[in-house]
Amino acid sequence: MGFIYSQLFASLPSPTYDYTGKTIIVTGSNVGLGKEAARHFTRLGASTVILAVRSIEKGEAAKCEIESSTRKQGIVKVMHLDMSSYQSVLDFSAKASKELDRIDVALLNAGVARGKWELAEGEESTVTVNVIATFLLALSLLSKLKDTAEKFNTRPNLTITTSEVHAWAAFEERKAPDGKIFETLSTKPEKMSGAMEERYQVSKLLEVLAIRALAEKKSAPQLPITINCVNPGLCHSELAREAGWGLTILKFFLARSAELGSRNLVHAASLGPESHGQYVSDCVVTQPSKYVLSQEGWRDQQRVWNELAAKLERIQKGITSNL
Repeated sequence: MGFIYSQLFASLPSPTYDYTGKTIIVTGSNVGLGKEAARHFTRLGASTVILAVRSIEKGEAAKCEIESSTRKQGIVKVMHLDMSSYQSVLDFSAKASKELDRIDVALLNAGVARGKWELAEGEESTVTVNVIATFLLALSLLSKLKDTAEKFNTRPNLTITTSEVHAWAAFEERKAPDGKIFETLSTKPEKMSGAMEERYQVSKLLEVLAIRALAEKKSAPQLPITINCVNPGLCHSELAREAGWGLTILKFFLARSAELGSRNLVHAASLGPESHGQYVSDCVVTQPSKYVLSQEGWRDQQRVWNELAAKLERIQKGITSNL
């Protein structure tokens, strides 16, 4: 009932923050929520808005549309980023850190909702993109975000787009032996339909757990960057194009527009240290699921982070020390 109320009745104010002189990165920004968030940042005075996208052609089309609607030229730039490739993530981070004078907001919005089983980088692709690559990018950008904080006397934001569906995940993989959660997620299941129907929800739960683990390791006073996660709500977008008819019908009756959902993203990316490690929904800091807040959830959170950190270290040695 809370979900239905949020979708139909929640008031989401249009962003009015001042981004004058700021540099913003938005991943997954050629369509939907990411594109609308980038449009808001451009409208609100940002000096540079990076559309980090897999298709340069589609990114350039989104850039033209944003420039036309905001009547602002020379602000939006397109950079290649393929979240299904760890090397592409590292290449993007290195290029952005070298070429951009500052990064004030890293809005990590790119994600997938697969309807079929496939591997990317040796992992089930939903987990690869939504979890491992997302946190690889987050940690690889931390040095530049810290540099921005010190150089410009500001507090940058790193915001990850998650979802309320994290609360709907049964997350049976948590019952795996120690150190085997991600291995279990990337082992092809016998009952394919059931596992893949829940995989997106599980990936969003893993994001929430990992964000909270990061904040536990470095609290707001210890880190000059605000790291949080945001639920945009169920929106009309291309995200669920592979997810089947059930979600299509649900969206028909309940989905909000991508522009409305993007207000949540911009709001979360504009919050201060009070939101560090927190979950933002309907433009307010709120509580994640009861499971996340439970003792069991906290124990699983440690397991998830330990496994994820080990994976990230194998991809890029020393990356977790950026925190």
